Amino acid sequence: MGCLFSRPAVPAEQEAEAPKVYSWDKRDKVDPKDFTIANLKDETVGRVPGTVNGQQFIIQDCENCNIYIFDHSASITIDDCVNCRIFLGPIKGSVFIRDCKDCKCMIACQQFRTRDCKKIDCFLSCDSQPIIEASTGMKFGCYQYFYPELESQFSAAGLSIFNNNWSNIHDFTPVPGENNWTLLSEDVNVEDCLPNPTTEQFQGVQISTQAQDSVIPITRGTRRKTSDESCLVAFFSSDADIRDLARQFLRKMGQDSIHCALMQTKEISMTGDDVRRVFGSAVELELYVQAAQRGPVIGIEYNGPGSVTTCRETVQAVEGSAAAIVYTSDSPAKAATDVDNFYNFADMQMM
Repeated sequence: MGCLFSRPAVPAEQEAEAPKVYSWDKRDKVDPKDFTIANLKDETVGRVPGTVNGQQFIIQDCENCNIYIFDHSASITIDDCVNCRIFLGPIKGSVFIRDCKDCKCMIACQQFRTRDCKKIDCFLSCDSQPIIEASTGMKFGCYQYFYPELESQFSAAGLSIFNNNWSNIHDFTPVPGENNWTLLSEDVNVEDCLPNPTTEQFQGVQISTQAQDSVIPITRGTRRKTSDESCLVAFFSSDADIRDLARQFLRKMGQDSIHCALMQTKEISMTGDDVRRVFGSAVELELYVQAAQRGPVIGIEYNGPGSVTTCRETVQAVEGSAAAIVYTSDSPAKAATDVDNFYNFADMQMM
C-alpha cells in the first residue's frame, strides 16, 4: 500500500521539461563574413540596398579598391586601407577609420572618428562633431549623394537629413603652426573622387551625385559668409509635413535665389520655454510654443544680399494652402540675433 501523501507516478516522457525558447533564439543567425570586406586589391565590391539592414560592418586591409555599401548599418570600422574609394550608407552609430591613407570617402553617420590616418578626402554627413586624432592631410566636404532608397535608410538609422556638422571638425592632436585638416574646394566634382560603380552587381542602384538631387542639403558650413545679411527660417510642426515643406523651400531657393547661400540646417526638439528664449519677441510666439510641443523644429540659415526678403517671399510661395507654421526673420538686424539664438541653442543640445 502506498503512503497517503505519496505523489502519483509520472510517466518518464512527461518528467523531461521542454527547453525554454528565448526571443534571441528566434533571431536569424548572422555570419560575420557576410558583413566583412577584407584583404582585397584592385577590386570593386560592396553591398546593394537591403543586404546589410542595420548590421555592424568591417572593412580592412584593402588596396586600390572601390567599395560601396548602399545600405544602412549599426557601425562600421575601416582599418589599414590604402588608395581606396569608399561609399558608406547611413550609419546609426559610429564610423572609425584607422591606419588608412590616400582614400576618398562618402560617409553618413552619427559619430565620425579617425586615428593615424593620412590624406583622406571625405564628403561627410555627421550628426555630432567629427573628430580626428593623430591624422594629417584630412580634407572635408558636404555629403552629396542620391539613390532612391537613401532617404528611408537615413530614417532607419535614426539620422535627420537636416543635422550635418560636416565642417565643424575637432582635432584631438593639433600641431602648433600647422593644419591637420582643411575643407575641400566648393567646386570639387564628386565623381572625380568617388566614381559611380559600373560592375553588374550595382546596375540596379540609380545614383546621382548632382547637388540638386542630394538627399542631404548642401551647406557651406563654417566657410566665411559672403554677406553681412543672413536670414533664419524655422519650420514648426503642424498639420503640414514640415520636412517636405523644408525640402520644397530649399529646392525653390536653390533654383531661384543664386545670390543666397545655404549656410546650415538643423532639426531639433524644443520645449515651450526654449521657444520663448529663442524667439522671445516674435509676434506669434505662443503659436510657436504650442507647435514645438507637437514635434521637432527645422531651422535653416541663408546668407546673401537681400536674403531676408528672398526667404520671406519663398516661404509664402511654398506654403500655399498648407497649414504651415513658419517663422522667418523680418529684418537683417533681427536675423542676426535669430541666427545666433537658434544655433547657439542647437549647439548646446549637442553637448
